[in-house]
Amino acid sequence: MFLRLLRVWLRSRRGPRLGLYSIARTPFRVSLLDLDVLRHMNNGRYLTVLDLGRMDLMYRSGMWERLQRNRIYPVVAAQTITYRRSLDYRTRFFVETRVVGVDERSVFLEQRFVVRGEVHAVAHVRGRFLRAGGGTVPVAELLALLGAEPPAGGLPEWVRAWSEGSALPAAKASMPSVWPEHGDLSEKA
Repeated sequence: MFLRLLRVWLRSRRGPRLGLYSIARTPFRVSLLDLDVLRHMNNGRYLTVLDLGRMDLMYRSGMWERLQRNRIYPVVAAQTITYRRSLDYRTRFFVETRVVGVDERSVFLEQRFVVRGEVHAVAHVRGRFLRAGGGTVPVAELLALLGAEPPAGGLPEWVRAWSEGSALPAAKASMPSVWPEHGDLSEKA
C-alpha cells in the first residue's frame, strides 16, 4: 500500500487542482496482493483503497498541506460499503471521491468504485478531524481554515439518517459488551 500511496502522492502533484467539493477520480488496478481466496478483490482491501481516494482529494484540493501546518489529522468515524460487482485481477478502476455534506462535527463523503463508467461498489464515510495535541476540530473551524463554505443545500437527509443510525456512544461513555441469549434476539443489547 505504501507504493500505491506514493503513486497517489506523485500523481496529485502533477494532476489538476481540485476544489474541496470536486470529484477526485483516482486510478487503480487490482493486483495479486488485493485478491482473496475467490480470486477477486478482498472486501477489506476496498476500505484500504478508499483511504487512498480520500488522500488524493485532500492532496489535490490543498487540504492536506493546511492540515499538516495546523497539526490536524483526519480519522474515519464510520463507514458503510455496498458491493455490487466484483473487481477481478488486473481490472482497471477508479475511486471517485466527493464530499456530500457536513454537520457541526463531521464531514461526509461518498466514494465509488467505477469500471468503464459502471459503479461496482459505493461507500459512505463519516470523517472527523482531530488535533495532534488532543481534541476534535469543529467543522466550522475546519472550513474557515480551508477558506471554504459549507456545501450548498446542507446535509442530505439520508446522510443525516445514516449518521444517526450508525452512531455509537462517545468513546468515554460506557458500552459493555452484552449479548442477548440465543433464543431472545428481539432485545437490542
